[in-house]
Amino acid sequence: MRILVLGSGAREHAIITALLAEGAGHVITAAPGNAGIAADVETVSLDPTNGDLVAEYAIENGVELVVVGPEAPLIAGVADPVRTRGIPVFGPSRAAAQLEGSKAFAKRIMSEAGVPTGRPVYAGTVDEAVAAIDELGAPYVVKADGLAAGKGVLVTEDRQAAIDHATYWLQHGHVVVEEFLDGEEVSLFFLSDGHDVRPLSPAQDYKRLGDGDVGPNTGGMGAYSPLPWLADRWESEQAFVAEVTELVALPTVRRLEHEGTPFVGLLYCGLIVTEQGVRVIEFNARFGDPETQVVLPRLTTPLSALMTAAATGQLGSAPQPEFSADVAVTVVLASEGYPENPKTGRVITGVDAANARPGVSVAHAATAALDGDLVATGGRVLSVVATGTDFTEARERAYTGLGDIALEGAQFRTDIAAKVAR
Repeated sequence: MRILVLGSGAREHAIITALLAEGAGHVITAAPGNAGIAADVETVSLDPTNGDLVAEYAIENGVELVVVGPEAPLIAGVADPVRTRGIPVFGPSRAAAQLEGSKAFAKRIMSEAGVPTGRPVYAGTVDEAVAAIDELGAPYVVKADGLAAGKGVLVTEDRQAAIDHATYWLQHGHVVVEEFLDGEEVSLFFLSDGHDVRPLSPAQDYKRLGDGDVGPNTGGMGAYSPLPWLADRWESEQAFVAEVTELVALPTVRRLEHEGTPFVGLLYCGLIVTEQGVRVIEFNARFGDPETQVVLPRLTTPLSALMTAAATGQLGSAPQPEFSADVAVTVVLASEGYPENPKTGRVITGVDAANARPGVSVAHAATAALDGDLVATGGRVLSVVATGTDFTEARERAYTGLGDIALEGAQFRTDIAAKVAR
């Protein structure tokens, strides 16, 4: 197939790596890509948020499937003109992408679909936010209503910090103050064709910057898959996935279909396992980063077939995705100053050495080639991904590979998947 992947991060690099691993001879182009992606496939300088340009490029180059990686192009509606021109797109319409673009929209859909989630209170002014904060009490959960690059959520015991967070984000739109939910978090992806869904394997990511879940929220500092501890409460991972399918994914997708805004693409369910059962923390309208980096390396069903089935309304007849028995761990290498003020332009070395290690691959996130050097161009720079027969082996491989890489002032967590290693 001729496949166009929109995006420039580690998630897109992981998608492309999975497509190439099929050995099917796909012709893959990325727009705009990054230095690591450019080493694997052709990249083009194409604005991924401009749907008309993307559609024109796809038609002129015989593209058979467009895969939209990041959230910003989806919220901008890039999928709409491409789909209108008859090109299969793995990614929801602008209307359906509001499931991620607006917390208020997502909460309404959940309410009408009967999906369990924390109680929300919406605020458009500081006074309304303060009243909601005091009504729901500590721990305080305050979220920006729109996109915030993983930095719009604050969970704190500090009332003033909650008010300050709300005050800041109210400059950009509404905020949602939510009931606090306590438990283990789970990321679960579902492919959707607007009516049917197919689940992938669960993962868990690490949002806080520092070891022991301290420091500011980030876009994610690492992840692992699968989640062996799910069997402590459910008899198996499959039983957990089946429950979430019936409780969350199908009702959500069917509700959107009922409203005339079918969701075609990847439904990311951010879940929490509470004493009262599974609850939804958030929805995203695309693959999560860094969870994609640990889910896709374990996928044995061809990803291209699954995405094509979703994009063409054929998911109901597609097989259930299958996964290897191996486990996967990824550790994110971030620039100094991330997330508030990342230092960019610094040289990165040792990536080839890490890639050469058994079971290790490096997914590029924010990199570019400059005068013969590889340089960091953003906050989260690389994801070092490792697979193994167990988490002890996978962790050792990931951190050994990370040790090969040098970036001045780099940050990373040392406790990714430590709790599941034996």
